[in-house]
Amino acid sequence: MKQINGMLLASIIPFFILIFLFLFVPLFFMIYGSFQTDGGTGFTFKQYLTVFQNTYYHQAFINSILISLISSFIAIVFAVFATYSLTVFSKKVQDRILVFANLTSNFAGIPLAFAFIVLLGNSGLFTILFRQFGWDTLSSFNLYSWSGLVLIYIYFQLPLAVMLLFPVYQGIQNQWKEAASLLGASSAQFWLRIGLPVILPSIAGTFSILFANAMGAYASAYALTGSTYNLVTIRIGALTSGDIFAKPELGSAVAVILGLTLVAAMLINEWLTRKVRRDLS
Repeated sequence: MKQINGMLLASIIPFFILIFLFLFVPLFFMIYGSFQTDGGTGFTFKQYLTVFQNTYYHQAFINSILISLISSFIAIVFAVFATYSLTVFSKKVQDRILVFANLTSNFAGIPLAFAFIVLLGNSGLFTILFRQFGWDTLSSFNLYSWSGLVLIYIYFQLPLAVMLLFPVYQGIQNQWKEAASLLGASSAQFWLRIGLPVILPSIAGTFSILFANAMGAYASAYALTGSTYNLVTIRIGALTSGDIFAKPELGSAVAVILGLTLVAAMLINEWLTRKVRRDLS
């Protein structure tokens, strides 16, 4: 038994080494760098003061929070109904749709932005096609704007929300529906009084994951708008790589504040989830 435990411990050591090297070490150097002067010659709070005093960085955080909230809210609303619709199909069809949703949720970054440009850009397939038919549906739509960014964010948020919510719907037992039906409740009353309260904490948890996912998105937004749209992740990339000259210390400070924002969002969500569960119990 001791030999087996030793083998199990030895097999898990590489995993902890990878976690330490690729998570904690970069995190430590990011926090350490955020307290360094330009060039890393001494300790200072200057980088954080710059972020808090500069309205340009304020705008970046406001833009990122707004686009994350809007895209996450729209995605979670559509996902609630889409996941419920998924439960009426057979197990075989459900598995195929979930595989497709998994592939879609991972289709992000530069390939996703390029796909949208090919389809909905100024010279995109649907843009030209609609113009040929005389339809003005896409004439006022600008892919390289706020609405285009929201559309792309929703595209990779929606399938992720479906995959996260699907196990929750599986937990709603048919016996509950049958019992509610025998007591005279309609399908709408069942979901309003029983189904929705049961899945509401999971919806709140999924929303927080979608929000964090949107706040950390970089490649899709950068590939679509470059540095023209002011988002936190784009500012971090610009400060790290340097549009003109790099300021990795300031970029580290922005990244730390972004991380604290996500932690605060997670804590608020955890508090709301506990409150909802307590009120429903």
